[in-house]
Amino acid sequence: MTKIKGVLFDLDGVLIDSETQYTAFWSDIEKVYPTGIPDYPMAIKGTTLSKILENYPDDGTRQDIIDRIHRFEDIIRYHEYPGVSSFLSDLKSHGIATAIVTSSDSVKMGYLFEQLPGLRQWFDTIVDGSMVTHSKPDPEPYAKGAEMLGLRPEECVVFEDSFQGIASGIAAGGHVIGVTTTFSPDKMKSHVPVSIGGFEDMTYDKMIGLIDSNKP
Repeated sequence: MTKIKGVLFDLDGVLIDSETQYTAFWSDIEKVYPTGIPDYPMAIKGTTLSKILENYPDDGTRQDIIDRIHRFEDIIRYHEYPGVSSFLSDLKSHGIATAIVTSSDSVKMGYLFEQLPGLRQWFDTIVDGSMVTHSKPDPEPYAKGAEMLGLRPEECVVFEDSFQGIASGIAAGGHVIGVTTTFSPDKMKSHVPVSIGGFEDMTYDKMIGLIDSNKP
């Protein structure tokens, strides 16, 4: 049995149901400030805002996008996915350290925890986009998450819904499980061999079973 000491969670599309709203937001931005990048909202999923802003050379455009996204994140409603709290509670009962590793900035995290104050209690640490130099798919975010828990990435499971995040978790050395809330199981299969539809009925033992089933 794999010895797991920590679990690292992406946020949007993993813990909270928000990806549809973000897809609509970035689709609107692409209409106002076209980049020409195909399927733009999907192409940038899992990427920090600072990295996204590199697509816009004009300072005024970048500031307008920052203002727009902060207004958007202040008014949207955040909803925790079914099963999240019960799974986190089960992890804690097994002595598992937990962290959120997100590309979101600290402003958005503030809005989130105002709406869902009970979510914060489950996590030992949070890595947000302002705390890393390199965005997902670079390994830095998940490597930092493990480090802040006092663990090695090899001792951690990573739950991710975006291809950028999956690549980050794998590159860091974590045991990655895909979450098929954003991409279909068929599309997910080419990026990670193990995936789940969500956390309903998920337990520590089932998680370990998924990891062990992927061993050579």
